[in-house]
Amino acid sequence: MRKKSIIHMIVIIVILPFLSGCWTLAAVGAGAYGGYKMKEHGYTLQNPITKEKKSKQ
Repeated sequence: MRKKSIIHMIVIIVILPFLSGCWTLAAVGAGAYGGYKMKEHGYTLQNPITKEKKSKQ
């Protein structure tokens, strides 16, 4: 019984790092989808770092 629980803990510890990457990809995909849907409804996104335009002299 004790040996079985130790094996389960080892399997969980080994699998956990692989799942963290999947959660990251899922969150990125959800954010991209949300941004796409907002764009459809007329919202716009603006980069806070913008290049200054040179004035014509």
